Amino acid sequence: MTNTDTPVWQRPDGREADRLRPVSFQREFTQLPTGSVLGKFGNTQLICTVSIEPGVPRFLQDSGQGWLTAEYRLMPGSTKPRQPRELTKLSGRTQEIQRLIGRSLRAGIDFHLIPNYTITVDVDVLQADAGTRTGGITAGFVALQSAIDRLLTEGAIEKSPIKTAIAAVSVGLIGDKPFLDLNYEEDVAASVDLNVVMNGEMQLIEVQGTAESGSYSREQLNQMLDLAQKGIQELFVAQKA
Repeated sequence: MTNTDTPVWQRPDGREADRLRPVSFQREFTQLPTGSVLGKFGNTQLICTVSIEPGVPRFLQDSGQGWLTAEYRLMPGSTKPRQPRELTKLSGRTQEIQRLIGRSLRAGIDFHLIPNYTITVDVDVLQADAGTRTGGITAGFVALQSAIDRLLTEGAIEKSPIKTAIAAVSVGLIGDKPFLDLNYEEDVAASVDLNVVMNGEMQLIEVQGTAESGSYSREQLNQMLDLAQKGIQELFVAQKA
């Protein structure tokens, strides 16, 4: 069988190859954090909360700057079978994802405008159907914006430290064709998995691209990046709404 005879992947939910899953954000989902949002990306659901507290890590003391860090967890009922709680030691995957979320959101902040405060973004996955890291970044930014809006309203800060919006999305190659915003079934089937983070000026912040088997060409990478940019532009619209 030649490549031209390979059946075209049919998306389980019937989406076109360049379509996002349904996206929604419910702000102020909980009352106690400075900011919170329930983010839904298809069947993936995350609660993102933002806490802003006095003090910075030791390496930033007396610098006149603030800081942002992130924590990420899969809740026990978010997967099937049950996801055990990570109580004493974080898995490599968890550490890698929360570092990615932190790096991505820090790229949108001017820390001189929020001196001597640490922003903690907590991303807890309630239901996982792939795209939890990109969803954590995208929904995490909405929660961050909500928290900063609250500080401005309360007069705790005079100017927003947010320089630009941040969003992320996944793209995968299935049968040599790029597909946007993979769900779990597609993520498993993909020969290449690409996660793309961009800012509001459509500049790249991070690209994570892995060939699960074989390799992929520069042309295919460009196709996936174009598709990711289209999806992220739509996510910025959803964030603003």
